[in-house]
Amino acid sequence: MAYKAIIAGASGLIGSNLVKILLETSQYSEVLVIVRKELPIQHKKLVQLVINFDELDKHAEAINGHAVFSCLGTTKSQTPDEQQYRKIDHDYPLQLAQLAKQNGVEQFHVVSSIGANKNSSTFYLKLKGELEDALKKLGLKTLHIYQPSMLMGERDRNHWAEKLATGLFKIIDPLLIGGLKKYRSIKGSTVAHAMFKKSLESATGTFIYTSDKIHTI
Repeated sequence: MAYKAIIAGASGLIGSNLVKILLETSQYSEVLVIVRKELPIQHKKLVQLVINFDELDKHAEAINGHAVFSCLGTTKSQTPDEQQYRKIDHDYPLQLAQLAKQNGVEQFHVVSSIGANKNSSTFYLKLKGELEDALKKLGLKTLHIYQPSMLMGERDRNHWAEKLATGLFKIIDPLLIGGLKKYRSIKGSTVAHAMFKKSLESATGTFIYTSDKIHTI
């Protein structure tokens, strides 16, 4: 059986890699991307749903298929307003999961972050922790949570701080051994491949993968 996938956040580092993988594989016959503006790619398996995410519920019927992949996320430099930041990193993924459950989607995959904790004093980690907690309470049939550390890869726009962090991690990564391996940087393409591979499995329940585990998938 060929599957249908739904991807939100398809223009980002992980999402764009995931789109390429799913379009090239025989296991998926349709890839629906939910985007704010159309992606500059065409493929016979690709369907683009251009929407205002504040009106996601109006497109509920489209959220059906084998797996939903939420790769949504922003940065402080892109979205300085915390209310809007919360919408992108918390509210939209949660609503997407609610619609997926409502429509009987088998799997929900979400990109979170290493250190996600609803009790964190850091806004970003607290937000990711709150999202994870809310998703777990939904009672999804299969929930895969990916907690990557510093993401590496080509982005459309690299902030100077990200470039600096990339250089630092090249030095730091070899020093992170044992229990610290989960803090090593990871390529966006590696996370995307892990999401694809896990979507082909039939296990049910909630699964969490830190960077060290993602590398082994």
